[in-house]
Amino acid sequence: MAVVRDYEPGDAESICHLFYETVRTVNLGDYSSEQVRAWAPEIPDPAAWHERMSGRHTLVADEGGEVVGFAELEESGHLDMLYCRADAVGRGVGSLLCAAVEGRARNLGLARISTEACITARPFFGRHRFRVLRRNTVWRGGTALTNFSMQKAL
Repeated sequence: MAVVRDYEPGDAESICHLFYETVRTVNLGDYSSEQVRAWAPEIPDPAAWHERMSGRHTLVADEGGEVVGFAELEESGHLDMLYCRADAVGRGVGSLLCAAVEGRARNLGLARISTEACITARPFFGRHRFRVLRRNTVWRGGTALTNFSMQKAL
């Protein structure tokens, strides 16, 4: 069973690998090989990601000492990322992270959480009562990707 805790500097490398591997496997169900390569062309630099994650409300789902998911909430209420390791998808890890993010947002006095959900994550966020505001086309390395601006009132 996963537990959610605050990000620690030693998590950066695991998070970078998790992000890359999740995009390259889980998201292949909804995006082409070209699109996932544009989205995650390489494993991100852990030092750069640590710099960003340590300046946000970054939460980690930990299972037996392994990072199985993470989420980044900005002070504004923007949920920049929520990813689960492929073998954790469908086991409630994302829901634990989502609940923890909502709790943190409430503690910050935020009235809403917003995110840009990929095609794969849109149903997950819908089940957690986020509503679609609009469909977007974003460009990564000259390749078009679809995502959805979504929002949840707290």
